[in-house]
Amino acid sequence: MIDKPKVLAAVMSVPDDAARQSLIDYITTQSDLLQTANALIEKQQEKLQEFESERQRRTRILNLCQEALSQLRLDMKYLIFDLEATRRERDALREERDGSQ
Repeated sequence: MIDKPKVLAAVMSVPDDAARQSLIDYITTQSDLLQTANALIEKQQEKLQEFESERQRRTRILNLCQEALSQLRLDMKYLIFDLEATRRERDALREERDGSQ
């Protein structure tokens, strides 16, 4: 950061009043620019934090959707297996019934 006593000593050591005033104006302008830059950085950092929290939320939602789809696929495999087993049992019972008649 700026060492204010050193800056003040440097300004006061300038012998010419016009040069001193010019130096003071320059330092003031630089200070204002620095404050503006810091404010912009803080503002952008807030936006970046909002963006990151939104990204994390969407990532969680995406992971939940992927898990739900995986579970649905597994459930469908079990249902298909159960349906095929039920059909085999039905066909076996029909053959047994038709064979005994």
